Amino acid sequence: MGGTTAKKKKKEKIKDFISWFEIPAINFQQSVDFYNNIFGIEMEKNVDDNYAMAFFPTEKGIGGAVVAGPGSIPGIIGPLLYLNAGKDLNIVLKRVESAGGRIVMTKTLINEDSGYFAIFIDSEGNKLALHSLK
Repeated sequence: MGGTTAKKKKKEKIKDFISWFEIPAINFQQSVDFYNNIFGIEMEKNVDDNYAMAFFPTEKGIGGAVVAGPGSIPGIIGPLLYLNAGKDLNIVLKRVESAGGRIVMTKTLINEDSGYFAIFIDSEGNKLALHSLK
């Protein structure tokens, strides 16, 4: 008899390829104030002798935090994180400069199905993006 007896392994389908994110900060409070301001939120903070974390409020889905401590070094090089800007990213984007950030790319259409994105530098020098469907 020819053929193999190997069983096919079921491939796991991953719903979200991001499970958690951390945005590094040197000036922790300045960074927390920046994100509180542009999103109109109040981040819960957890600070100890080595690390400081401020959590983006989420009821379900992917969570993340601003983090300060050893190894948390802001930068514009590396992966680009897209933050959900809700229904219209212009609402969040218009707050970036007054909160101490800089807009690198204004609201730009990806395509009708995927929506829009914009790129900014936060108050700590991290390059991030915003995404919305409208």
